[in-house]
Amino acid sequence: MSTAASLHQSRKRKNGVMMTLCVAAAGIGLAWLALILGALLYKGLSGVNLAVFTEMTPPPGDAGGLLNAIYGSIVMTIIGIIVGTPIGVLAGTYMAEYGRFSKLTTVVRFINDILLSAPSIIIGLFVYELMVRPMGHFSAIAGAVALAILVIPVVVRTTEDMLNLVPNALREAGTAIGAPRWVVIRSVAYRAAMSGIVTGILLAIARISGETAPLLFTALNNQFWSSNLNAPMASLPVTIFQFALSPYEEWQQLAWTGALIITLTVLALSIFARSLTGRREDK
Repeated sequence: MSTAASLHQSRKRKNGVMMTLCVAAAGIGLAWLALILGALLYKGLSGVNLAVFTEMTPPPGDAGGLLNAIYGSIVMTIIGIIVGTPIGVLAGTYMAEYGRFSKLTTVVRFINDILLSAPSIIIGLFVYELMVRPMGHFSAIAGAVALAILVIPVVVRTTEDMLNLVPNALREAGTAIGAPRWVVIRSVAYRAAMSGIVTGILLAIARISGETAPLLFTALNNQFWSSNLNAPMASLPVTIFQFALSPYEEWQQLAWTGALIITLTVLALSIFARSLTGRREDK
């Protein structure tokens, strides 16, 4: 056998071994995902009924629903997105459009990467010291601020990356017709990167919708209906955490059902975000 043929066979064997290991690793990951989803469907579907969406969290030993927890999660998530998204988009715009090669951008990017990987419980402790202790009580607005801090680094990263992908020729064309730079960014760069920016916002929503630790230190929980943002408010992740640790079967069933609701919501947002990305690539 020639040297070239021997080398080809050796590379082919190594490629086969690595391919087998990669497929096995992917299979193991998918198997665990299937087990988790299967357990959620098995345990959670049996508790899905109209009462889950129309009744309050029950006292120990009684039947009830998750209406106040679902409402609280939606309210704090919406406020967190409203507060965090403009900050993230503007910061990402500066890094991509105005300060792409500045030292400040390097520093901001480094800090943003730290925030992106920081444990959410640290954010909760920070907001606790910043707002809860001075105010003297837990509140929904403190929980929303904690979620907004988690939103910002995700939106910053996706906004910067999407704007960096916009060809400079488009910006130059806008500048050539006499448009100011802010008009070029708004009418050209944002339009070209809009689907990617929206995808980042959806991913940020998916991340904060299941966060428990920050809300334990900020919004705490509320067994009753509350629309007062300056008072403790129930949330689905915290309710799941408390109910799952309880000895009552009714609470444990509601915890499984709540976990299923959050999981399906996150999966739906992720699929929608992927579809937006696919449409952008098709264009």
